[in-house]
Amino acid sequence: MEVTRRDLLKLLAIAAGAGMTPRRVAAAADAPARLLDFQPLGNVTLLHITDSHATLLPVHFREPDTLLGVGDERGKPPYLTGRAFLRAYNLAPNTPEAYAYTHVDFPALAARYGRMGGYAHLATLVKRVRAERPGRTLLLDGGDTLQGSATAVWSRGEDMLRATNRLGVEVFTAHWEFVYGIERVKELFGDRERKGLFAGDFVAQNVSEAGWGDPVFHPYTIREVGGVRLGVIGQAFPYTPISHPRRFVPDLTFGIKDDQIQKLVGELRDDKKVDAVVLLSHNGVAVDLKLATRVSGLDVVLGGHTHDGLPAPIVVGRTLVVNSGSHAKFLSRLDLDVRGRRVVAHRYRLIPVLSKHIPEDPDMSALIREIRGPHEAQLGERLAVSESLLYRRGNFNGPFDELILDALLKRGDAQVAFSPGFRWGVSIVPGQEVTLEDVYSHTALTYPNTWVRELTGREIHQIMEDVADNLFHPDPYYRQGGDMVRMGGLTYTIEPARPLGRRIRDIRVAGRPLDPARRYKATGWASIAEVDGPPAWDVVADHLRSLKRVKLDPRPRVRVVG
Repeated sequence: MEVTRRDLLKLLAIAAGAGMTPRRVAAAADAPARLLDFQPLGNVTLLHITDSHATLLPVHFREPDTLLGVGDERGKPPYLTGRAFLRAYNLAPNTPEAYAYTHVDFPALAARYGRMGGYAHLATLVKRVRAERPGRTLLLDGGDTLQGSATAVWSRGEDMLRATNRLGVEVFTAHWEFVYGIERVKELFGDRERKGLFAGDFVAQNVSEAGWGDPVFHPYTIREVGGVRLGVIGQAFPYTPISHPRRFVPDLTFGIKDDQIQKLVGELRDDKKVDAVVLLSHNGVAVDLKLATRVSGLDVVLGGHTHDGLPAPIVVGRTLVVNSGSHAKFLSRLDLDVRGRRVVAHRYRLIPVLSKHIPEDPDMSALIREIRGPHEAQLGERLAVSESLLYRRGNFNGPFDELILDALLKRGDAQVAFSPGFRWGVSIVPGQEVTLEDVYSHTALTYPNTWVRELTGREIHQIMEDVADNLFHPDPYYRQGGDMVRMGGLTYTIEPARPLGRRIRDIRVAGRPLDPARRYKATGWASIAEVDGPPAWDVVADHLRSLKRVKLDPRPRVRVVG
């Protein structure tokens, strides 16, 4: 899509204030179009999306400013943010890439480049590649797709499955999909015995019946692509029964099961005679990197869960590890030259879906209007206007987390509040209205109820230490969920490199040291146990209605040392 004369005049005006020459302005105007350029390679094109979290429409989504690696991970991808990220990948600031991949100058660049993602724009890119590479493409989805919006909760995932089918996804694995319950997952995706509503192949080698060990789903699928036989192994999120209420997946086991993956690789290569093997994973990057050192014969790992957008694959031996961001912001394209039953060359791009530079696909647009039409008035309710940049993503509290915590503390008349370290949830730029739909984008899950109860200071500290170990354990195989639990009503110091039980100190509630023996009134939501308080979306929406305007001053809640 070409930049119009009107767009160019706007850019000239902006650039004049910034001291940019007309030549540099023209280059900046052409940059979004250049991001779509790709010189094809070889005989196979893998297209990958993951962690869209039911984001049907274009959104703002700010990438994290804090991602802390421990031990040898420090300072290496994916534990790079901001200007360090730009330097590592040789990307210039104030460009579409800087906007898409980092948090640097986010409000200004959001105003310049607009919202990102949207399934109608994503569909246009997918169709463009398929037309360019007929018979040579395979579109894979790494999961966390059917959760994250009001319409997804209300339809129990069916709205997003319809969009997934319309997009033409051919292979899928899962994580948050399981919070609709295993029977609903089987309705939507099928199992080893029958097909579900999904038009493609659902694969998950690591989901079995407890006790018997019988696999629930097909472990892999074999696809002919460009004259090449590809084996695709599915890896659902290994810690689903731990990270979510057990009642959703009773009598099932998950786990990493890398020894089982190794057996499947051997079966595919030796018995099925495939030419290349792909792992479609929802492990998270750190787990995938370790797994790639333990399993031989994997050509590609297409990963999800941690929402990392990697502009280049991380190469582990002969394995390419890819991660494709979140919220439908990106489409990964990996071209492979497969010859002699091995990958001899590859070319990759993590394509930012800059929606105002990519036309909508009419078929997908029509479906989205059909899905959203009955709910537009409710979703569009204007709750408040934000003067602050609101976002969630990062190791510690973000401003939208603070908004949720404020709402919980007010509703529960509590001293301390807990909110999960979820990575999903759209960003709100200054001056933007906050709607009910925006609230759901941060709270839409199937166990949204709030709770209020007394906890001792010792219990509060223990909860924080347990979550910190889940995030910063030196062995990636012991990391079982999202980012650090978000805390309201208190401040603390954390040293990620220390061992379990010794990372967190100097906890203060309302400025006073936490007393291990004292009982504090605490509140939270998204409990693993069944609770019956009002759902978080109602609590946060009521809080915003009372505020009318949101202005959050910086809150130095967490001090990181070491």
